[in-house]
Amino acid sequence: MKVAAIQMVSGTQLQTNLERAGALLAEAAAGGAELAVLPEYFCLLGQRDTDKLQIQEAFGHGLIQDFLARTARQLNLWIVGGTLPLTAEVPKGQSPLDHGSPSIVTVGDGSRVRNSTLVFDPSGACVARYDKIHLFRFDNGQERFDESRVLQPGSEPVLFDLHARDGQRWRIGLSICYDLRFPELYRHYAAQGADLLLVPSAFTHTTGQAHWELLLRARAVENLAYVLAPAQGGLHANGRRTWGHSLLVDPWGTVLAEHAEGESVVLGTLDAARLAQCRSQLPALAHRTL
Repeated sequence: MKVAAIQMVSGTQLQTNLERAGALLAEAAAGGAELAVLPEYFCLLGQRDTDKLQIQEAFGHGLIQDFLARTARQLNLWIVGGTLPLTAEVPKGQSPLDHGSPSIVTVGDGSRVRNSTLVFDPSGACVARYDKIHLFRFDNGQERFDESRVLQPGSEPVLFDLHARDGQRWRIGLSICYDLRFPELYRHYAAQGADLLLVPSAFTHTTGQAHWELLLRARAVENLAYVLAPAQGGLHANGRRTWGHSLLVDPWGTVLAEHAEGESVVLGTLDAARLAQCRSQLPALAHRTL
């Protein structure tokens, strides 16, 4: 199955970002991709962290979700919508930080959102949602980031099944950016039979240069799975610089396709026989004792 990692340099204007995403998705479909994955924050990288609050949508309704559903349908394409801000749901009578499981849920006050990945099948139906679990915090004295100021963390790993046109079933695990540093999430996916791990991201230039490829290849090797990682890559209108280097890694840790910086459609092919070969010759997943 041919897949595409969409690399963008998203700016501060929502409509412009959607137009660029649409053009790149069309290019991916024209290139034969059955699955295309957008990067984290594909719809907006604002001047301030709080700008994402202004474009938040309730799950199931909104301009961004309508765009993703319509584009998937028009292009006959599986689309993983990078991330978009969805209105946080607050358990009734509890604070957003309480991880209890009440039966009644209310909508939050809009001061924090979920950073969410939505998966749309070629009919335009939303078939999976994953909310970013691990929230990025970084301070080297010059660059400072703290996603918890505006994001509410998710708590549940999510997989979905994709049946390719050739009849092959691919089991796919969802993650976002900073999740990449937490191998236990991907081990959970491996234990659930994941064949492909998705990591839409907006890595900073500083952390990406140091750790991006290293971590992605490690997750592929550890879990004997393909890893597809679309990224933001370049200098953005808000002055932020992201690392880019969107890539596809095979289960042996080989980088099959990559693009350094700037907009791009990174195409590659998932090979079920290659996946089976890697798992057969080194059955490490069956050797786990913990």
